[in-house]
Amino acid sequence: MNKLVFIDYVIFIIYFLIVALYGYWIYQRKKKTSMDTKDFFLAEGSLTWWAIGASLIASNISAEQFIGMSGNGFSVGVAVAAYEWIAAIALIIVAVWFMPVYLKNHIFTMPQFLKTRYNETVSLIMAVFWLFLYIFVNLTSILFLGALAINSLVGNGNFHLIMIGLSVFALLITLGGMKVIGYTDVIQVAVLIIGGLATTYLALSMVSEHFGLGRNVLAGFNALIKDAPDHFKMILEKPSQDAPQAEINKYLMLPGITMYFAGQWIVNLNYWGCNQYITQRALGADLQTARNGILFAGLLKLMMPVIVMLPGIAAYVLYKNGALQQEMAPGGRFNADNAYSAILGFLPTGLKGLSLAALTAAIVASLAGKANSISTIFTLDIYKKYIRKDADEKQLVWIGRFTIVAAMLLAILFTWNDLLGIGGEGGFTFIQKYTGFISPGVFAMFLLGMFWKRTTGAAAVAGVITGFLLSVVFNNYAPAWFGHETWLYTAFPNGKGEYEIPFLICMGWSFFFTVLVMVVMSLAGPRVNPKAFELDTSMFRVKPSTMVLIVVTLLILSALYIRFW
Repeated sequence: MNKLVFIDYVIFIIYFLIVALYGYWIYQRKKKTSMDTKDFFLAEGSLTWWAIGASLIASNISAEQFIGMSGNGFSVGVAVAAYEWIAAIALIIVAVWFMPVYLKNHIFTMPQFLKTRYNETVSLIMAVFWLFLYIFVNLTSILFLGALAINSLVGNGNFHLIMIGLSVFALLITLGGMKVIGYTDVIQVAVLIIGGLATTYLALSMVSEHFGLGRNVLAGFNALIKDAPDHFKMILEKPSQDAPQAEINKYLMLPGITMYFAGQWIVNLNYWGCNQYITQRALGADLQTARNGILFAGLLKLMMPVIVMLPGIAAYVLYKNGALQQEMAPGGRFNADNAYSAILGFLPTGLKGLSLAALTAAIVASLAGKANSISTIFTLDIYKKYIRKDADEKQLVWIGRFTIVAAMLLAILFTWNDLLGIGGEGGFTFIQKYTGFISPGVFAMFLLGMFWKRTTGAAAVAGVITGFLLSVVFNNYAPAWFGHETWLYTAFPNGKGEYEIPFLICMGWSFFFTVLVMVVMSLAGPRVNPKAFELDTSMFRVKPSTMVLIVVTLLILSALYIRFW
């Protein structure tokens, strides 16, 4: 069912050639002049607003979204779209309030921000941490999940050969620098959206036909709402302690209205505003271009659930009504994460090739962006500062390229036999587990560092440590130590003989107490820290055209929440 035919491979090869040749053309245009670090890592401020927005989305959407969010759509429904839709508001906040601080202070890397605002120690600790996180968590999981997803679509392919192919494709783009990445990402996003919409169209058509309504996409969507009304509720109700485990598991993942007062904001603001992998695309531009690009990405985020979540809900309705039984449970083992590939298997000849291209585009763009961020942090924040301070621009660019190759080789090595156990935990869970524990402390450190002049370097170090320790306590020990029901939280049985607090609630309380610790420590210091940033209200004013983008985004988002509340 999943195997591709000749025309599918032709379509995929055409996609590959277009991206590769376009990237080479951009590289050759720049090669006529000497490339420096600002050009290689930040595209020398030459990315347009639409290239920045497209690159943000291309780097964000990868195999874990296609596979993981479709699986969550199958299990939970539209509530999982909160991650995408709240991201649109987070991007507005980043565009209006975070970017002016970065650009006014000429910040090019996140460790540089920490050095400028706090001290060398905080910067070095976080630079090393981010390198390990990006290589051994993000790069490996993107590579593993990507190869797995494409192998599933191709059918009986060679997992390791696919993994090497993805790595080489990403390297071809990454070695050309951020400008090549940014502009090829425009093609990647176009392919991703067209291929994704084709899959959604097919999924809704399949539902429509299954219920005898012909090939009518709108009728298929209405059939989804009618047949699975529980899958079209944004806010999940708090279950009772004796509720079915399936209902409790949904709430543990998305704890109703309470998550909007807790971890949902920390996840999004930390990811979109304090993450080298993401902010790097806008840090080389002027403020207006950066803002428009980020807000354009916010508009694109609003449509992502249509591409990555709706096929999962369609698979649920079809499975519930007797279809997709073999596809959802190959070999007799059911897995919700099979939802997306189950739909892909029914794509007609030609469209399978387009979907393969869309999936590859998402994976390669994410790999390229992550590798470039690893290279930027190592070259500018470690090599230039501590290894060779007198290195010239040409040497730094070459060190950046060597770092990219080394990072990709390490990722392949650790993914080859799944040494990190990504397959056992599930890729999406693997990423959340290792990034989520540190997010409250990192976000508190950035937020207070930007907007409270009293925050000290000692408080920043204490914040990272406190945030991590509290995340461990709330996630692993609090129910056993303090009980299942307290004024801070409610813990629920997780089906494994233990009680668990919803992850996003843990993150919210970890952040709250981390901020409290940082504030108390900073109050013992000077009223204005000598390294505090100078802020003025004019930095945060927006032009009428920017305000239009913000209002349009908020109106669409409000309509979605009103409709599916």
